[in-house]
Amino acid sequence: MRIQRPYLFIFLLFPILAVSSCGGNSAPQSAQASGPGNPNGPGGSRGGRGGDQPSIEVRTTGVQRISIQRQIELSGNLVSIEQVKVSTEVAGTVIFSNIDLGKEIRTGDILIRLDDRELQLARDRAESALRQTEAQLGLDPTKPNVIPPDEQIASVRTAIANRDDARVKLAQTQELVSRGLVPRTDLDTNETRLKVFEAQLQSSMESVRSLKASLQDRRAAVSLAQKKIEDATVKSPVNGVVSERLVQRGEFIRENTQIATIVQLNPLQLRTAVQEKFSNLIRTNLPVEFVVEPFPGQMFKGRILNISPSIDELTRTFAVEVQVDNANRKLKPGFFAKGVILTERDNNVMALPEEAVSTLAGVTSTFVVDNGVIRQQSVSLGAHEGKFFEILTGLTGNEMVAISNLNQLVTGTKVTIAGAAEPAGAGESK
Repeated sequence: MRIQRPYLFIFLLFPILAVSSCGGNSAPQSAQASGPGNPNGPGGSRGGRGGDQPSIEVRTTGVQRISIQRQIELSGNLVSIEQVKVSTEVAGTVIFSNIDLGKEIRTGDILIRLDDRELQLARDRAESALRQTEAQLGLDPTKPNVIPPDEQIASVRTAIANRDDARVKLAQTQELVSRGLVPRTDLDTNETRLKVFEAQLQSSMESVRSLKASLQDRRAAVSLAQKKIEDATVKSPVNGVVSERLVQRGEFIRENTQIATIVQLNPLQLRTAVQEKFSNLIRTNLPVEFVVEPFPGQMFKGRILNISPSIDELTRTFAVEVQVDNANRKLKPGFFAKGVILTERDNNVMALPEEAVSTLAGVTSTFVVDNGVIRQQSVSLGAHEGKFFEILTGLTGNEMVAISNLNQLVTGTKVTIAGAAEPAGAGESK
């Protein structure tokens, strides 16, 4: 019988395979596969799934209830409440100067004095014209403010006397004419004479009224000349410090020339802007705390003084002015300040210590311990008070959270609470 080639090959190969499977090395290989040193064997440590991982020891804390001071951040510039640019009202040569940069100035202190000799001559001239007018009006030098009635002025009294005399003469002439004792022409003459004296009286009355008006004008001229003499001595209108000096002794200056800038240092104002969403929280007298760069370790305080009633449409903020006490003169106008407005204090606020909170890739979490197993819980934070964070969402307030070894924890990690008895069998392989 003829055997085909494929079947012949299989028939010859089968005895070879049988001999190989029954060879003398089979027992050692089996022993090696099942030995404790083989990591892939049943007893190997990387056989993994047959044993439990050891638990991690952590410290824990409960959710706290604390009191939190609510606050609104601010930044702004310190400015002087009063900043005065002092100018002269008269021209003259500076003969005295008391302006030094940084010098403390009180209200009424002399800043400069101008040469006032020409001003004094102008005053003397105005006083002379006034005396002349007073004499024409017949004023009593001891009572210069008592102005007599028009009828008591000498010129008016003379005019009145002449008019009255002319009236008497006219009446006499009329009597004589009626008797035929004097010609008619005498009557016409006396009538004309009376009209002349009446006109003179009217003119005298008008002259007196003009003199009285001139009296007021010349008195004002004397007062103005005296004021210019006083203006030659320039005094400080406010308390403050000289921040700018613009004239020197011996210099001739004209009217309305600025000579110095004086700024008030106590109190100062902190001018800032607050977002419109806080408009219902801001009110006057709220305390403010802030720092400035020259004194980084020192906290300065103030209180809200003024609040703008309108919102800036571009920035969506409203202006706030804070009054700051600066009795020690540490703060200066122009300092940049950063701080907070203290609005109100909330009690019974849910919070956790800083070490209980972990933030990774923008996600804030805590690690809740539930029956010895970790549950990673995302939370949202609120205010930061001391070493505590306010918890807004994510926790109910009854949880126990881990505060140590957070970088080793994930959901499902078994933990042992530090200081507590370890559960039976914990850390043993099954």
